[in-house]
Parts: sequence; structure tokens; C-alpha cells
Amino acid sequence: MRFRALRAEEIECRVGTVSKSGNGLSLLLYKTSRVDADILDETVGPENWQCEFYECKGTLFCKVGIDVDRADGLHEWVWKSDAGSPSNMEAQKGEASDAFKRACFKWGIGRELYTAPFIWVNSNRCGIVSQGNKFTCYDRFRVERIRIEDDEAGRRRITGIRIVNEKTGQIAFSWKEA
Repeated sequence: MRFRALRAEEIECRVGTVSKSGNGLSLLLYKTSRVDADILDETVGPENWQCEFYECKGTLFCKVGIDVDRADGLHEWVWKSDAGSPSNMEAQKGEASDAFKRACFKWGIGRELYTAPFIWVNSNRCGIVSQGNKFTCYDRFRVERIRIEDDEAGRRRITGIRIVNEKTGQIAFSWKEA
């Protein structure tokens, strides 16, 4: 079973770090749990997958099961699981969402995000502001275009991307022009 590659509009951007000197920032790419659920529904059907949460040594795990057809014509639930970590906002909900997204990564959904280049946005392409002795940025960024291709081994790789600063409409980052 192979899930489709993510589309540009399904990929979110968040500021990873702002440089200590305020001359730029790094962006991280991620997907939401809603995207995962939509792709599962689209690919296997809403009735053919499920998720369960469980705790092990104080850590919340999610397992995602898919009803697969076996060669002998019978059906079998196959499960993949992973742990989540609490988020800064709504820690428990964030932990559950993170566990679900990580379990979906185990199925291959959005795994191409791990192949993203280092995304650096110079300060002339974003609004970095000083907060005491630190810098921050409140701009929002979106993936405008992305090119994802299979490598020789059939693994998906990001081979081009363009990210726009939504506040300015300016291209914030471009790599191998998607």
C-alpha cells in the first residue's frame, strides 16, 4: 500500500529558530493530523482504518490500523504505532495529535518531509522584531509550490520548493525552483 505524496496546500510552515543576530530564520515543514485522516480516508476508505491510543511508562502512543486484503482473500488489521510528545499549547491534545501523525509517518504518509532542504529565510524577506535580548518573527509562511519525485529506490524526495511570506506576498525561500 502506498499513499500519495503531500500537496503544497497540505504542508504547513513554522519558524524553527530566529538567529541570535536577527539576520534570518529557519523554517520547518510539517503536516497536520487532519491531513493524515483525509489521506487515510481517500486511500483506504474511512471504514478501513482506525486508531487507538494507549499509554506506556507515562508516554502516550497511537496505533493506526488498516484493514488489508490478504493473498488468501481474507482481511487482516495491520497496525503501526509511535509515541507523541506534548505541545506548548494544549499539551494533552498536542501529544495525541503528535502520536497520530507519527504513526501515520510509519505508514509512509508525508515521509517525504524528512527530505526537505534546510530552509533559511534572510531578514530582508521577513519581519524579524526584537523582544528584549531575543528576536522573533510573527510572519506566516506557506508552501506555494513543491516538487516531489521518487529516487532510484522508489523513495519520495522533495526536489524543489517555493515558500511565500503571506504577510508580504514575497518569495521567502526557493530551492531548485519547484
